[in-house]
Amino acid sequence: MRLDFLNRLQKELSVTGTALHEAVVSIAERVNRKVQILRLHWQASSVLERIDAVSHDLGQQIVDQIARRPSEHRPLDSDLSEIDSTINRATTRIQTLKQSLVELDVQIRQLKLETIHEDLLRLQQDLTQRSAGIERVMIPQSSAAVGQRIGDVPRSSSIHIATVMRGPFLLAPAEDLTFRTGDIVILMGGQTELDHLSLWFTRRRHSTASVTQSA
Repeated sequence: MRLDFLNRLQKELSVTGTALHEAVVSIAERVNRKVQILRLHWQASSVLERIDAVSHDLGQQIVDQIARRPSEHRPLDSDLSEIDSTINRATTRIQTLKQSLVELDVQIRQLKLETIHEDLLRLQQDLTQRSAGIERVMIPQSSAAVGQRIGDVPRSSSIHIATVMRGPFLLAPAEDLTFRTGDIVILMGGQTELDHLSLWFTRRRHSTASVTQSA
């Protein structure tokens, strides 16, 4: 009996230790990711400052070249050629810096997407443990939900409409908000209730022509 108790205790301690190790690793990864994002933001800021400096130097060089001309007896074409060369060198330098800025932006977006993905996975795990979930429903043109208000949606106490996406906008789920074709509705709640409610959004409206023909 005592041996079984010790074995169970050892297993529980092992599981607890593994969970603690995973939590520490997860926190360390998040901190490291945030440090990388801050570093990339600092580099992007530095690149922007260099672009401003190149633009400032270009303007100063053009002003100096124009200011020198009255005291020098040189053909105008020579001055224009020198100014063109100065502008071309500055343009090439700025394009290179802008390309570096684009690459930094891609890295920052990738790190942020990894953070969001990790948060969504953790949220999904939390919901799954409680027999709940998140549902994304797009309202088709033939849906009977088109023209209905959020207040008309049949909901249980466990179902919540998190938001409605319409084009580039996130709309607050006000009770008088009317659904339109192409709206994306984000639902959260018990999985069984979510399955039933998804059918409400995707069910087809009755055609007036078919009703008249059947009559």
